[in-house]
Formats: sequence, structure tokens, C-alpha cells
Amino acid sequence: MTGAEIERVQTYLRRLLGSDKLTIVPPMKPGFPIEVAVEGETIGTVDKDTDEGEISYAVTLTILDEDLPPLPKAAAKPAGKAPTRRS
Repeated sequence: MTGAEIERVQTYLRRLLGSDKLTIVPPMKPGFPIEVAVEGETIGTVDKDTDEGEISYAVTLTILDEDLPPLPKAAAKPAGKAPTRRS
């Protein structure tokens, strides 16, 4: 992606998500991923795709299990015995 494309996608995502804290980080070297960050923390990547002359951009968010809030106590209980099927 060019610098202009990165700027356009960043502007679009900031407006869509309502946050100026989102930044698209250009790759350090050609071929490296283009990262999406919030307040300096990488949360995913952006990829450009060209198909039959149409250009699209895909944003992939990576969520680590350790970053998620804990499960509610009711949901954390082990599942009960599965129901028996009748013939």
C-alpha cells in the first residue's frame, strides 16, 4: 500500500469507529505487514486486494484470550451431561 492509501484507509477507519486513537503503521520493510494500532498497541493488520480491477482493503483484528474480560460465573461452569437421544 502507498502512503496515500494508508492515510485514506486510516481516515476511513477513524471516522467509522469514531476514534482518532487508531493508527495504521506503515511496514518497516517491503513485504512486512501493515499494522493497525490503538494508542500504540498493535491490534491487527490491513491487507490490500486487487481483483478484476477492483481494489479492497481487509482489516484483520487479533484478540488474545488474555486480553478478554473473564467469563461470567454462570458461563464458566462446566457443561452438564448431554441429553440422551431417544430412538
